[in-house]
Amino acid sequence: MTARLDGPLKVTGRAKYGADHNLPGTVYGFLVLSTIANGEVEAMDVTAAKAAPGVLGVYTPFDSFDLKTPQSPVLGETWVPLQDRAVAFWGQPIGFVVAETFEQARYAAGLVEVTYLERPALTSFEEGLDAAEPSPREDEVVLADGVESIEDAIASSPVVVDATYRTAAQNHAAMEPHSAVAVWEDGELTVHSGSQSSSMQANELATALDVDVSKVHAVNPYVGGAFGGKGRTATPAFLAAAAARLLDRPVKAALTREQVFTATAGRAATRQSITLGAERDGTLIALRHDSVCTTDIDRSFVEPTSHATSAEWYATPNLAVSQKIMPLNVPKTTFMRAPGEAPGSFALESAIDELAVELGVDPIELRRRNNSAAPPGKDLQWSSKHLDECFSLGAREFGWADRAPSGRTEGDWQVGMGVATAMFPALRFPAQVEIRLGDDDTAVVSTSGADPGTGLLTVMAMVGAESLDIPPERVTPRLGDSAFPEGGMSGGSTGTASTSTAIMAAATEATDALLALATRPGAPFAGEEVSYADGRIFGEEGRTMAFGELLRELGRESLTVTGSSAPGEELTKHSFSSFGAQFVEVKVHRWTREIRVSRMLGVFDSGRIINPQPARSQAVGGMIWGLSAALHEELAIEDSGRTANGDLASYLVPVNADIPDVDVHFVNYPDTLHNSVGAKGLGEIGTVGVAAAVANAVYNATGIRVRKTPITIEDLLD
Repeated sequence: MTARLDGPLKVTGRAKYGADHNLPGTVYGFLVLSTIANGEVEAMDVTAAKAAPGVLGVYTPFDSFDLKTPQSPVLGETWVPLQDRAVAFWGQPIGFVVAETFEQARYAAGLVEVTYLERPALTSFEEGLDAAEPSPREDEVVLADGVESIEDAIASSPVVVDATYRTAAQNHAAMEPHSAVAVWEDGELTVHSGSQSSSMQANELATALDVDVSKVHAVNPYVGGAFGGKGRTATPAFLAAAAARLLDRPVKAALTREQVFTATAGRAATRQSITLGAERDGTLIALRHDSVCTTDIDRSFVEPTSHATSAEWYATPNLAVSQKIMPLNVPKTTFMRAPGEAPGSFALESAIDELAVELGVDPIELRRRNNSAAPPGKDLQWSSKHLDECFSLGAREFGWADRAPSGRTEGDWQVGMGVATAMFPALRFPAQVEIRLGDDDTAVVSTSGADPGTGLLTVMAMVGAESLDIPPERVTPRLGDSAFPEGGMSGGSTGTASTSTAIMAAATEATDALLALATRPGAPFAGEEVSYADGRIFGEEGRTMAFGELLRELGRESLTVTGSSAPGEELTKHSFSSFGAQFVEVKVHRWTREIRVSRMLGVFDSGRIINPQPARSQAVGGMIWGLSAALHEELAIEDSGRTANGDLASYLVPVNADIPDVDVHFVNYPDTLHNSVGAKGLGEIGTVGVAAAVANAVYNATGIRVRKTPITIEDLLD
């Protein structure tokens, strides 16, 4: 186990995040937000704001920056503020005030008077369900031979469970609010801003500002929480960069905590209907999963299929999954940790538990009986799957054998246990890594990829050392800078697999280049057969030389190579996923109906675990997020479109007192069919299944089935 390289800097406050950069001559920007949910801005009186002390500029849709809209072939358009007068949600950025100090900018922003042409807003998910539209994602249907429809398959099933589940909208509420510090020098832009991809941020800013990407330098070595919410360039970065160019001053813009809840995007709410048809022994005959999710009124993002869980998790001969979208005048939606799988697993794993109760079968045994060798209807088997071992290990460690079908009591507390499957796709993104070998026998490993707290920086040093066969302390990892080779986005639990395989490729390039240098005419090993190990070149006659010594002999300070990796032929041979089993114990007070989670255990099959310490932290963090979804988090929207709880005083997240004994185990089977380093995704799977395990434990304790999140005291009142 290797200690995190960034740990000392972060715990001592020396790590500089985006807004920590204070450049000479910096001025400050503050956003003006809309106070209606639907309509357009008719007029903005900025006279008082412009006359306020210290104000340098007031920008509105009537007097704005000329910014273009970035377009990604994979992720679509990125929203750019102040480009038109349309208002699509309450709290939408509609103005930007720049002043000499933050306080002056905030004061002046409050002086801007806005007149609206207001239209009726659709803000209620439940009231709008009849207007749900087909999703751009295709439905999926798999039917056994001789079965004409999913309805026929369900009708012929001896046992049927049919229920509807709801999950709440959420906001990322990252510890670091979205911010940016932008400065132009000699026609080139440098932006310090927390982002999940400095390369993507540089490209999006270059497009918006209509400059060559080579003129944009995005820097984000430290990111204070992201989880999907910093995947695209945020409003402060666009506005700070544009204002800095116009004013020829560095501009710092940071969202207030309240602004984070509307001026950024969050997780969609869902309504999911699941029907399970099974034999009396629990073998699934049919599974239907119909999901509706919210999206913003512009339909700019659709939650990755929350019904994808049902499309992959269990073996069934008959399957039908579908999705609809519900456009609302609410803040935009985007990726959030385990997008699709987190809400989808709540519905599916609750329904599986309901089937287990109906059949009188142990919930773990029911899951074993429906274990899939491949996603239903697909020929590509899982590259590796040790889910049964996760359940076995977890059941033994958690004391599952002591679970009573109707829970137990401890004084005034009803105690129950719940379990759920966790799965998340094992993915890779294209990535490039540069390795520079120095004449002092050190190596620098660089990529533009981000480390939003995942521990990737340390993993880079470890994999770099392993691949170059040198001690980790001789490797310096660098990331979070668009000047480095493009490292892809930190998302989809891809960081370790994507970056590590590129490091291995670069290390091979580096050693090949060293051997070529060592044997060229006039070199120390000219004409010899040579090999490389332990950071040294070995000649035919036992002579050896460290690579730094070789470089010095050749009069070189360094040797630099670039390696790259990307998903490829393996996708045609196997299906890939990480797997896990979530165990939860809850206590429900028989009189107050207070719910306390007393124990949690997650057991995960995520391939090779390179660094156990941050890996465990990632899993624990994900599990806490799942607990938060189960019992705390809900972004509440009033009929007007205003967020009712848009601050950390009323948007509930767990505090220390809410977090129980959390334990994590890894079965640790490298999956080299997925990638050469053997690692699979870990960051997001920790969240998957936890909310269902909590709800299942609540049912075990109380006999009350709650089919929505968050679960509240009111849900448990008789």
